[in-house]
Amino acid sequence: MSSEAALQEMPKLPALYARGVRLAAGRKLRSSAPALTLPEAVHTVHGVRADSARLTAYQRLLRVPVNDSMPAGFLHAEAFPLAMSVLTRADFPLPVLGMVHISNSIEVRRTISATEVLDFRAWVSDLRPHHRGTTVDVHAEVRSAGETVWSGVSNYLAKGIRLPDPAAPKRPEERFRPPQPTAVWRLGADAGRSYASVSGDYNPIHLNPLAAKALGFPRAIAHGMYLAARAEASLGTAKPEAYTWDVSFQAPVLLPSMVSFRADVDAQGGASYVGWDSRSGRRHFHGAITPLPAVSD
Repeated sequence: MSSEAALQEMPKLPALYARGVRLAAGRKLRSSAPALTLPEAVHTVHGVRADSARLTAYQRLLRVPVNDSMPAGFLHAEAFPLAMSVLTRADFPLPVLGMVHISNSIEVRRTISATEVLDFRAWVSDLRPHHRGTTVDVHAEVRSAGETVWSGVSNYLAKGIRLPDPAAPKRPEERFRPPQPTAVWRLGADAGRSYASVSGDYNPIHLNPLAAKALGFPRAIAHGMYLAARAEASLGTAKPEAYTWDVSFQAPVLLPSMVSFRADVDAQGGASYVGWDSRSGRRHFHGAITPLPAVSD
């Protein structure tokens, strides 16, 4: 049975990353590997109000209308520190630094205003074998006046960490043929710092080439949720009020870079999108927006 760990305020990401470093160092000193079991705690923070200045900065960076409505990606950024507080628990078995974001699925039940007082919950579930290691689902939920208005599940890969069960077989790589792009994104070397300034996610792999190299990347990489949020923002007002938003990540975007992008909107209000390397044609990410059915009174 899960237990609630109530925090007095939203935790600070820099302190959580520092804790992740200390935990990783401590695990290297121990001779035995930790048991691969997940904590059952649910972390909560109640009575949170959005920072209007940060919301405005986020909207301007993503080039969406500046108003009191919080984009789905902004709510992911708001919930991320609470999710990180679960990932940096001493009883969380995977090393948080270097984990790779594999996919994200978000459900938006309605438009959410920055004036609302919100309650946040976060927890983890479902360790699964992967041909490159182990994946885990990280859940976040936002409630307003007791109503769940936003929820998300992020899947992360811890490379090289093996479950006792046999590893999942490697799936054959889907052949990708780049379509005609509808846009080309030119991402500068400062793209990671720009997104960090509005999201609060100062993970060094997005900011510092040396830190990125230490964790297996040739240079700093773009935040996955920046790419996903920019894709969603490109749809403008075509999105329905209530929808699911899915994204899968295949290859990291090294900074600086040029990303070709295409979005297609259907007659039902849904959309699909894909981003790929403008030079090599390798796919970086793809996803979809799917309208939720209307709730009858």
